[in-house]
Amino acid sequence: MKRLLTVGLVLMLILTMSSVVLAKTQVRLSEVVHSIFYAPQYVALHNGFFADEGLEIELSTAWGGDKAATSLMSNHADIALIGPEPTIYIYQQGADDYLINFAQLTQKAGSFLLAREPMPDFTLEDVRGKTVVGNRPGGAPEMVMEYTLRHSGIEPFKDVKIITNLDFTANAPAFKNGLGDYVQLFEPKASLLEEMGAGHVVASFGELGDKVPYTVYMARKNYIAENPEVIQKFTNAIYRAQMWTYTHSSEEIAEVIRPFFPNLDFDVLVKVVNRYKEQNTWDQNPILSKAELNHWQNIIIEAGELEKKVDYDVIVNTEFAKKAIKTVK
Repeated sequence: MKRLLTVGLVLMLILTMSSVVLAKTQVRLSEVVHSIFYAPQYVALHNGFFADEGLEIELSTAWGGDKAATSLMSNHADIALIGPEPTIYIYQQGADDYLINFAQLTQKAGSFLLAREPMPDFTLEDVRGKTVVGNRPGGAPEMVMEYTLRHSGIEPFKDVKIITNLDFTANAPAFKNGLGDYVQLFEPKASLLEEMGAGHVVASFGELGDKVPYTVYMARKNYIAENPEVIQKFTNAIYRAQMWTYTHSSEEIAEVIRPFFPNLDFDVLVKVVNRYKEQNTWDQNPILSKAELNHWQNIIIEAGELEKKVDYDVIVNTEFAKKAIKTVK
């Protein structure tokens, strides 16, 4: 009887210790939209890079940068993947627990311009006098498009009409149903419209523009201060995914992220990944540079959404990215 009791206690101890070892830290991650544009993130999830760091990711899609930022500020998310503009706006509004950017994922704009018919000789001059179905004012896609047009000699809202009052999820259906001459879309929406014959990609804003910190990971200042190990582990996983994505083919990347886009044909998925890969969309490391943030704030100022720049050191922390580069192999 004593032997059985001893064996039982040992088994319970082993099981208890195992559960402690296997326990993972849950991280609530809010992505601004669900797009192939964020392929390295899905690589990290599928390949177990987060799990290797002891993290369990609870992924949700906000469908809008303002919504993702609100999730962070209301403590409904721990980390968000958005353009850095919310960190600027929220800091300038005087928030005590403001948002800080700690890891960059993409370095080029990720949206495309679609026309109703193929236009192999398209130039931006073709949108003059036309109507473009755009995106929310103050958001990254809209500001980048306006900046690109303006620096090509086309004044937004004067030389071209831009519709900006639609929800992010409504612009593709609206264009398909006849609204506008052009539409600005992310993948996979752009390719899905092409597959239906309802639109044709004529330009990439990533190819038309310079490097920008288009999407970065951010968290509240207090969350970072209270959970530096979580932020470091998260950044490590993202850096591993960035390296993996850079060294693998479009077909290999598409195969890995395939479960995240179950309704997309594999050939289309490969086409989209290749489109992003060829324009050098994904950063090779998670450091957000001062030059890129400065350029980004210039874009926001030209859009009329910002009067004065915020100091780089206030809203950017590169400590975790630099450590990841040194330690992750």
